[in-house]
Amino acid sequence: MKNPLPRLVPTILLLCAALALAAPSSAQDWAKTILDKSPRHQEWVKVKYGSRTVDAFVVYPEVSHKAPVVLLIHEIFGLSDWARSMADDIAAMGYIVIAPDLLSGFGPNGGGTGAFPDQQAVIKAVSGLDPATVTADLNATADYALKFPSANGKLAVIGFCWGGGQSFRFATNRKNLAAAFVFYGPPPPTESLAAITAHVYGFYAGSDARISATVPDTKTAMAAAGKKYDTVIYDGAGHGFMRAGEDPTNTNPANTTARTQALARLQSLLKAM
Repeated sequence: MKNPLPRLVPTILLLCAALALAAPSSAQDWAKTILDKSPRHQEWVKVKYGSRTVDAFVVYPEVSHKAPVVLLIHEIFGLSDWARSMADDIAAMGYIVIAPDLLSGFGPNGGGTGAFPDQQAVIKAVSGLDPATVTADLNATADYALKFPSANGKLAVIGFCWGGGQSFRFATNRKNLAAAFVFYGPPPPTESLAAITAHVYGFYAGSDARISATVPDTKTAMAAAGKKYDTVIYDGAGHGFMRAGEDPTNTNPANTTARTQALARLQSLLKAM
């Protein structure tokens, strides 16, 4: 019997889009302020492979030793200020974080996320990305970062919303992953799960049935494939709680609680890789 979960993906993407429309880029000024105050070294790099160039944001930890690389995959509304501030949060834990703009070259005049005229245009562009190109971009970006002199050769992937689904899917395509962290993203097709070698960790919201309803069947499918899949569902939190939980306009305390607990869990799991 075929797995029904892939049929939910278009609906899930529409949900992500609706949530993104409720959070225009101007509403993320607070995230840019946080990012601008960071003491960590940040830089933009160009990852080139074949005829393609991907712009990526890198944040380095303040450590005295070589560190693992964390590949961060943005939400459905592109490489936003919040996505970059999330990269900085993870770097603060002691990891090199690289976040590719997967819209690189697809915007007006060959630009990326920032070149699109509005959020709706960004959402449409992200929703229309070719999965094969996304995988190639992620592989190239990961390979680029693993060559940093300060990288220790260990790689993890983390993604949020649309990026959460992509992080799960990337785990089916990348053999040397130490871990994959899926924040409220849909699972890949059941037939692809056998290719996963990494431990997959899920972070889901209690008030997000469109995504969280996929968890039981995914657990069953992952267990049948002999794969490691550990999940936590945060009661009362809504979809996108990692962003909403620190947004000054957030009106749901459960989002803040979920973000705090999820960050603690993430830090512990990263340390244990």
